[in-house]
Amino acid sequence: MHIGPDTQLPSDPTQNPATDCDIQELFSASNIQTQTEESECSTVTTKPVLESLDKEIQTETLDTEAQHDFCGGNSNFLGLECLIRRWTEVSFFLDSSPHCPVELAEICAKSERYIGTEGGGMDQSISFLAEEGTAKLIEFSPLRATDVKLPSGAVFVIANSCVEMNKAATSHFNIRVMECRLAAKLLAKYKSLQWDKVLRLEEVQTKLGVSLEEMLLIIEDALHPEPYSPEEVCRCLGISLQELQTQILSPNTQDVLVFKLYQRAKHVYSEAARVLQFKKICEEAPDNMVQLLGELMNQSHESCRDMYECSCPELDQLVDICRTFGAQGSRLTGAGWGGCTVSLVPADKLPSFLANVQEAYYRSGDRCLAPEKQSLFATKPGGGALVFLEA
Repeated sequence: MHIGPDTQLPSDPTQNPATDCDIQELFSASNIQTQTEESECSTVTTKPVLESLDKEIQTETLDTEAQHDFCGGNSNFLGLECLIRRWTEVSFFLDSSPHCPVELAEICAKSERYIGTEGGGMDQSISFLAEEGTAKLIEFSPLRATDVKLPSGAVFVIANSCVEMNKAATSHFNIRVMECRLAAKLLAKYKSLQWDKVLRLEEVQTKLGVSLEEMLLIIEDALHPEPYSPEEVCRCLGISLQELQTQILSPNTQDVLVFKLYQRAKHVYSEAARVLQFKKICEEAPDNMVQLLGELMNQSHESCRDMYECSCPELDQLVDICRTFGAQGSRLTGAGWGGCTVSLVPADKLPSFLANVQEAYYRSGDRCLAPEKQSLFATKPGGGALVFLEA
């Protein structure tokens, strides 16, 4: 991550824009846009370029099996998708009016939905908007990115759990999206807002004009911790089961029997608060900065595990191992249910950290077959996708 000019690292961190997609997810919730509600907050601009690309995107989208083989079932594919698509569509953009990286990110975000995933635009955004040497706070509606200076003397380490999750082939991801949507509607109705027009939890906060902390208090009054059945959701909103299934739920969530609305909303609002606190600490740079940032990362993982339930046993084990061997903070990153962790490690502990985690996690069972350099490595922010033109 951000390394001071005089800092000598024991290992050479990799600059990797695809990896940065994952790392930046820690900074992506300032607009209540987190990895756990990303598709709820993705409003794709309806400009002529999108309409002209609509047919092209549908015909060029890789099939589900091909995507799984290409990316190992990991959501990091989205970053690669942006890079590939930027090359395959370069002739289109060169032959038409100029398009900024923000527009390209929105186009790529839209393309993911043709495979049935209610995805957002976070991975696509950082793939285009990343800059070398700085993290980015990604905000939506409108899409924008703000530099975040990371602490010197500490390194972010990526560790692959070696568990694959193809979110396009499962309903886990879409169920969370729908639970956030239902929670937003119930909260809006509780506060006498026009709930049928509300899609995102961020909208409720914005319409009420309250803080994230106040939204957490509203949740305690408006939602109960026990799961909601579809019938109870219908009673709360005053709609029929058919209306719920056809007008609100996505096709692959219409048969879901329980919705954990309290837990999902509480995670989203608290995660958004943690992101803003993370940015604030980076700006103020107190002496115990690394410790404070690590604590926020640990809280984030606990919330992902317990409230959003997007972790898995292997991720939890890997997080514990990373903390045991010196990480100030560690959490899952990406869509969850597999994939990678990101850990904040003091630079002077990096060699021993890498060696100990390698021994404790990767040299046991089937994981011993995982390529070491692809499974565990230090990283720092790299630049986003580029188009190279001949002079």
